[in-house]
Amino acid sequence: MPKVGMEPIRRRSLVEAAISAIHARGSLDITIRDIALRAGVSQGLAHHYFGSKDALIVSAMRHLLSEYGRQVRRAMAAARGPRERVSAIIGASLGPDQFKPETVSVWLVFYVHAQESSEAHTLLSVYARRLASNLIHNLRPLVGERAPLVAEGIASLIDGLYIRKALGSLDETADAVALVEDYVDGRM
Repeated sequence: MPKVGMEPIRRRSLVEAAISAIHARGSLDITIRDIALRAGVSQGLAHHYFGSKDALIVSAMRHLLSEYGRQVRRAMAAARGPRERVSAIIGASLGPDQFKPETVSVWLVFYVHAQESSEAHTLLSVYARRLASNLIHNLRPLVGERAPLVAEGIASLIDGLYIRKALGSLDETADAVALVEDYVDGRM
């Protein structure tokens, strides 16, 4: 008989194990068995909860995006006015929580995976649209009709600097947040 209330705990454990396995391997060259072993559950249970490795991988990315979304909302709630909210988005996007080694590994692998998985591509598109929408909404009072263009520049800088910092090619003395803030100030 299944233990009541264990499903959410096991699902989370499997998602965290998937993140750990991707990080350890540096790719999606993992199996449901690898993930189940890390989570301490049977391979059959992992299949029962997620159905496929791809579904589990997408769930892992959803988990990271939910964590990111909570950080953005928390930072924006503390901000006063549109300019501070833009800074809150930038800070949450390039903050230390986003550069945890496991998080970086999954993001980098997920960008590649989105090229071949329609579900992963859709999820990545939702993230991009939400980032653009939040930026445009807060930039409009500051730069008017140029808001979409400035938002695209900010989003491109965030993504590019994230990848450079994640790969270690961003000069250690360079502060990614300060670089984006400088761009925003220059566009005002």
